Amino acid sequence: MLALLIRLGLRFEDRIEERRFVDQYVRGSLGWTQIAMLLGAATYAGYTLWDWVLYPEVVPITLAIRGGTAVFILLPLTALLSRRWMKPWAETIFLVYCVIPGCILPSIYHVLPSGFTFAAPGMMMIILFVSTMLPLRIGSLAIFCLLSWVALLVAESFATTMPTGLSFINHSLVGNAYALSLYAVAAREYRARRQFRTSEALQREKERSEKSLRDLRATQEQLVQAEKLASLGQLVAGVAHEVSTPLGLALTTSTAMQTDLQTMADALGGASVRRSDLTKGIDRLKQGLDLTFDNLHRASEMVHSFRQVAVHQADEDRRTFELKDWLSELMSKLGPLLSHHGLTVEVRCPAGIKLNSYPGALAQVISNLALNSASHAYPDKRGGRFVITVSQPDPTSVRLVCADEGVGIPEELQAQIFDPFVTTGRESGHAGLGLHIAFNLVASSLNGRLRLESTTGPGTQIAIEIPLQA
Repeated sequence: MLALLIRLGLRFEDRIEERRFVDQYVRGSLGWTQIAMLLGAATYAGYTLWDWVLYPEVVPITLAIRGGTAVFILLPLTALLSRRWMKPWAETIFLVYCVIPGCILPSIYHVLPSGFTFAAPGMMMIILFVSTMLPLRIGSLAIFCLLSWVALLVAESFATTMPTGLSFINHSLVGNAYALSLYAVAAREYRARRQFRTSEALQREKERSEKSLRDLRATQEQLVQAEKLASLGQLVAGVAHEVSTPLGLALTTSTAMQTDLQTMADALGGASVRRSDLTKGIDRLKQGLDLTFDNLHRASEMVHSFRQVAVHQADEDRRTFELKDWLSELMSKLGPLLSHHGLTVEVRCPAGIKLNSYPGALAQVISNLALNSASHAYPDKRGGRFVITVSQPDPTSVRLVCADEGVGIPEELQAQIFDPFVTTGRESGHAGLGLHIAFNLVASSLNGRLRLESTTGPGTQIAIEIPLQA
């Protein structure tokens, strides 16, 4: 029987899954079921009114049977469901609640003068209530049908008078009602099981998707941090190259001044010192000091610029800033690295545009675009231009167009340039994450859009559209 139920889709093979379904199907809405049970008890006892209309002389007996069943059996069973420790026995309580009235009802027809004339309608009312109002599964309903039908057969066997053919009509009607109720309950349970399976699959898929999304966001954060470190690493290399020149000149000049100073000391320790030699030596020391000071000052400015750029890219706070001054400052700080690649930066931005956004994320995006142009647009390192043009398409947003005049992007790659690990410089050690991370930063942190506006041919143009209020 169990195998047949499994084949018909009326039982699950997995016991844990079956237990979860029963918990949901049978015990899912106990409050509403208790209301239905109260209504059933009142209806069962209320049929005494029909007895009073037809046969007032038997009302005391029928009221005792019907009312006693409702008061001493149906209502206590309804109240039991309010106890938490009885909830695991809910389906058993439902079955007892149905079987006892169904088995007692045929005994009433022995009291009524009409006998079993109204037996079929009475039984059909109970069958209708049981199959529609209570969450019984097909197995429990089959037990109810069998026991109540046997009770009707036993009650008929004790009947003193029975019109010819009445038993056949009663059992035909009751049998049809049983068959229809079994089919209806089986169909309802089958649909409920399919819906349960679907909801369980959706829940598992939701949990899997949420886990994948969490993993993706964690990976994205790691990639963003890695790209920031990579950008700062390139900046360190560029600044180190630029700083080495003034520091080298300062070191060479200081070495020459040390030699001149030793020469003057030797001359002063001799017998005579010519005024022209002393004046010449002082002039050389003065020139050396000026040259040393200039080169050390230049190196100091470069180190300060590097520190400012690092602060920009590490800044995760939202604040209000004036775009033109901020862009000019950012590009001047990126100058040492970009000039190392021979890239000239030009900023075209009207004054007075104020953003309330995340400057760290915007600095990371523009830095990635500038470094991308330096590495890919001009691979021969013969230099070129990187132009940032700012406009306001409407009062609530700002548009930044970053353009170069380099070799451009192949047409077959234009649809994938914002995908991770897409690059034309794999042999040069590029990972292909710069534009992907820039795209995610614009979409997530800046709440804007980043798109390629280039066509086939030389030059690349990428537009950034972000709201004034992030």
